[in-house]
Amino acid sequence: MKILKATLSLLLSLGFILLLNTKSGSIPPIGKFLDPFRGFWNNAENKDIEDDDLYVKGIQGKVQIAFDEHEIPHLFASNDYDLYFAQGFVTARHRLWQMDFQTRYAGGRLSEVVGAKALELDRYQRRMGMVYGAENMLRELEKYPEIKTMVQAYADGINAYISTLKPKDYPIEFKILDYKPEKWTPLNTALLLKLMSATLAGGSDEFYMSNALSKYGKAVIENLFPDYPFKADPIIPEGTSWDFKPLPIPQTPETDNGIASISSALTRQKDEGIGSNNWAVSGSRTASGFPLLANDPHLDLTLPAIWYQIQLAGPESNAYGVSIPGAPGIIIGFNQKIAWGVTNVNADVLDFYKIKFKDRSYSSYWYNNQWNAVKPRLETIKIRSGHTVTDTVYYTSQGPVVYLSKPQNFAKARNIPEGYALRWIAHDPSVDVAAFYYLNRAKNYSDYRKALTYYTAPAQNFAFASVENDIAITPNGYIPLKWPGQGKYLLDGSNPANDWHGRIPADQNPAVKNPPRGFVSSANQPSTDKSYPYYINWEFAGYERAHRINTRLASMSGATPDSMRNLQNDNYSILAENVLPVMLELIQTDKLSASERSAYNIVKKWNKYFNPAEIGAGIFEIWQKDLYNRIWEDDFTDPKAPMRFPSRDRTVHLLLHEPSSHWFDDVRTPQKEDRAGLIQASFHFAVDSLQRRFGPISKEWQWANVKHSHIPHLAKIAGFGSGILYNGGSKTSVNALSESNGPSWRMVVALGKTTKGFGVFPGGQSGNPGSFYYDDMIGTWTNGRLNDLLFLKSAGEKNKRIIQHITLQKNK
Repeated sequence: MKILKATLSLLLSLGFILLLNTKSGSIPPIGKFLDPFRGFWNNAENKDIEDDDLYVKGIQGKVQIAFDEHEIPHLFASNDYDLYFAQGFVTARHRLWQMDFQTRYAGGRLSEVVGAKALELDRYQRRMGMVYGAENMLRELEKYPEIKTMVQAYADGINAYISTLKPKDYPIEFKILDYKPEKWTPLNTALLLKLMSATLAGGSDEFYMSNALSKYGKAVIENLFPDYPFKADPIIPEGTSWDFKPLPIPQTPETDNGIASISSALTRQKDEGIGSNNWAVSGSRTASGFPLLANDPHLDLTLPAIWYQIQLAGPESNAYGVSIPGAPGIIIGFNQKIAWGVTNVNADVLDFYKIKFKDRSYSSYWYNNQWNAVKPRLETIKIRSGHTVTDTVYYTSQGPVVYLSKPQNFAKARNIPEGYALRWIAHDPSVDVAAFYYLNRAKNYSDYRKALTYYTAPAQNFAFASVENDIAITPNGYIPLKWPGQGKYLLDGSNPANDWHGRIPADQNPAVKNPPRGFVSSANQPSTDKSYPYYINWEFAGYERAHRINTRLASMSGATPDSMRNLQNDNYSILAENVLPVMLELIQTDKLSASERSAYNIVKKWNKYFNPAEIGAGIFEIWQKDLYNRIWEDDFTDPKAPMRFPSRDRTVHLLLHEPSSHWFDDVRTPQKEDRAGLIQASFHFAVDSLQRRFGPISKEWQWANVKHSHIPHLAKIAGFGSGILYNGGSKTSVNALSESNGPSWRMVVALGKTTKGFGVFPGGQSGNPGSFYYDDMIGTWTNGRLNDLLFLKSAGEKNKRIIQHITLQKNK
């Protein structure tokens, strides 16, 4: 009996131990997770750190690294290989899980970690050609030995760091998800760069536009969706002459390019109003007599932070700025001679083509009056459970046919048409990282222009300033050569006339250097006025941010870095300036309730700034947004053939200049609605919705509470994101901050005899939620301040802001 009891006790104990060390659904293996020696307790970090000498395999010489008070590394190496090796090492030291997770996401490999729940997402990424494009980038890299070495050195440094880890040292997310880091390869870096291309592609509207064309016809659609906005303040100043002979423009095909409407219910429309800003101001407008440059790229914000601050000093370069965790070099930054910053061009580099297959074998497709062979690509997806799924993707000359039949209830598939091939610039061979390699080393305008020739996608507006008092901006990248309007609608894949016709020559991309007005700027608005000979796209971001920036810069003299910082944090709304007077004028105040009358008086006195404490800002935002929906939803909502709404620019024109337009009538009701009636109804909705959410008018109605800004964790792990942030900004302000999208990095650079930088991002250097340096800069960012960026000129330079030194050197 004693033996039986002991045996049962042992079996129960073993079973319990096995249970505690087994992952169940989304719950980590509790035993491992709570293990005091290897579990999450080991992820707590002490703010106080000590100097150290680290001996690592693979490094060629010695790299000295100084960490400042924000744990930002300043690297000094005697050769480029060691420089990028060390960059990989320290970035992995801070952000290893983030790098691993984003690579798996981009490459369609999350099922290996979380199981079958991620299968459709993995299929989607493979079918969009993410891995295919990354592989093409690696093949192109073979032509550039210097850049290939840079990418390989970075990977070697990451792997050197991984080799130092024991399971107890793994970042906490590895423990929660119960998996371990794997060896880093150059393909991982390529995938991260393709992920950035996908993020900035902006979605696709051809589906909606084709459906709208089918319903309303060409005349109506051209009126509601014009190829150039009513209000524009282009990047290249109006009236700029083009000193080149353009290539012949492709002819528009005679056949109708409006493919029949498609059924794709609940597709995702582009999110209008988000974007980025950059500008450079000539020394003629600054207090120092040297240029100032500012940049704040707006993205979906996350913790760990999107960017990683770093200084990279090698034998031919010494640059400071932000990098993408997982890619070598500095993407946005400065050295002692130049500064540069980027915003999205919004070029049309993603089109869908209807494919006609010969039969259900999908082995041939009709193109150029003959049957052509399809190139099938097998994608093998491993599932955590142990089995694999093989997916076949059919490639045509235009690209992969993303879906023949779409999965149900998978959000990302909703805006992909069935039976269409995807032509996307991210599939093409490229060596974009070379552009940043050379920008990091650039000394003048000529070097800047040379660096841009290596850049392909996603097309960016590269702002530039130098100590030689040059400023410039170039909407740059591979911009396809198209006939006007090509890609506005779905395209017929059988007609070669619908193919891209090469590219706009790189030296004919729009550009301006030292314009007479004394500044350059971009805010995702149209690149040029109508005189530019090439077609880039038919729609860009609204003009409001660009106009506000240009108006303020034009009035500046004696500008300082603080002038730039204040402009980055400008919460004024040009949209409110344009439409609020008419909206207020048409309200029938005698029909308002007591609370509505109070709200009316508040918004009437509102200064049109989306500052955090403003109550009028929240009333106006909900009011104008509901009005926009009321104008268009009855005409452009069809579950069987979804369409997009006309732009904000077109809506403002309608409100201000077409007061009797039939578009104000709601066709779903027997009575006839008009402009004034919709404005009144929307105002009632705005006040009612705020009362339901916050109660009677009080400080709870302040804009910061309405907007509810916060920064979520990358994997949406509860408790690892930020709290609610008390800040201002709006989608139509220069400070384009919404709920969780906004300035991912604010930077101001003052060029001069000693060039100085200022910057901050919403987060911290560390990816460890248990570290002080995980979110130590959020407060500074939220309050609109910038940190002084420590730029060291030598490894031995003494500075009280340095809190730690590390030396990387060969194994003994």
